[in-house]
Amino acid sequence: MRQRAERGRRPARRQSGHKRESIPRQAQLFDVITLGNGGDGLARPVVPSEDNTDPVFIPFTAPGDRVLARQTGRDRAVPEQIIVSAPERIDPVCALFGRCGGCALQHLPTAWSLEWKTTLLQTGFRKAGVSDLPDIHQIQSQPGSRRRADLALRRLPGAITIGLHQRGGDPVDLTGCHLLHSTLISLLPPLRDLLLKTDLLKREGDLLINLLDSGPDLLLSTDTAPTTSDRSCLAAFATQYAIPRIAWRRAGTLDDPEILTQIAPARIHFGDAEIEPPPGAFLQASQDGEAAIQAAVIAALPHIPGRKARVIELYAGCGTLTFPLADHVHVEAFEGHPAAVRALQQASSGRRIDVSLRDLNRQPVESRDLASALAVILDPPRSGAGLQMTQILDGKPDVLIYVSCNPKVLFRDTAALLAKGYRLDSVTLVDQFLWSAEIETVCRFSRSRGR
Repeated sequence: MRQRAERGRRPARRQSGHKRESIPRQAQLFDVITLGNGGDGLARPVVPSEDNTDPVFIPFTAPGDRVLARQTGRDRAVPEQIIVSAPERIDPVCALFGRCGGCALQHLPTAWSLEWKTTLLQTGFRKAGVSDLPDIHQIQSQPGSRRRADLALRRLPGAITIGLHQRGGDPVDLTGCHLLHSTLISLLPPLRDLLLKTDLLKREGDLLINLLDSGPDLLLSTDTAPTTSDRSCLAAFATQYAIPRIAWRRAGTLDDPEILTQIAPARIHFGDAEIEPPPGAFLQASQDGEAAIQAAVIAALPHIPGRKARVIELYAGCGTLTFPLADHVHVEAFEGHPAAVRALQQASSGRRIDVSLRDLNRQPVESRDLASALAVILDPPRSGAGLQMTQILDGKPDVLIYVSCNPKVLFRDTAALLAKGYRLDSVTLVDQFLWSAEIETVCRFSRSRGR
């Protein structure tokens, strides 16, 4: 949507000084036409002026709103008052909405946002060249089910802030959340007290919490190394609140975390497989979202001719898809993170799983190996598969099952796959990031031999 608006702009007039001088400084009325891909309303001025005809993006607005807003950039504005409300607009469930950067769509029903996301997928696939688009299967997580939180830390005089950054600003203290699991929310007050008593945090840091089957798993990233006293406080805290493991690394680095205290095994289960993930490991945002992705991947497998059928899994992580797949086929799993590979190897003993440590962005699995697999399962990072996608396009495996968290990259790859003779067989939309513009999909692509 934004690209379309930018293509329609009139050329800017030459003038002395900065372009910002032509931006209206007083609030004016805008009509919101639609939502952009990021969830902000795309609006046009009610009374265009010579210097103000272009559309702008206004957060926390809905199609049908008439809003009084003040421009902050050539295509950005901030809302000051809703003059006429869209029919779908509702009251946000959270008092922090509009300040906390975690949610963008709480002013709209979750059913409405699910249909909006579905429409975005339909539009994107058609633009990519899909002429026979299958029905999109929809799955939506429930509020209070998110089990993973990446939070900002900040020390203030006499207080600790734990929360999410507001847009372009400081973190907002998370006093409640309708997204996160209640177990995580209940930990935040004692964590503030703990950090206030220790010397771990001088100014800023981060906290990543994964709610594992064994309990909360904490990874602290702070600007000060833990002292002996800090370690004792953390051990006592872990015992009091039944936290199996607390790890630490210096803020701003990707160093391997140091485990500061561990009172019990840190465990998560994929079916009957028990895995000890490394601190800060990637997990799907919710258990029901994870189950939906797993089920969609299994359903997308081609007919299996026998127990020796082989699939190749790329970007396997700690085994979210590996272990469910191994109940049906032999899995060759590739992953570039050493700690994740160790966890996967330890749990895969005696199963039909071969695990390889491989940086797929630099050393992709080659096309000839991909071509001989029953199917290739691709679950790339948000930036996409890079060189690995090139090998997939060259190898032309009969079936590609693509798990995507970035529609823009997915649509780009879809166009490339269609050009190689693939068709899009199925699409599952998993909406496990409620009240955000994030979209997860599972797609099955296939091609007939000889095409």
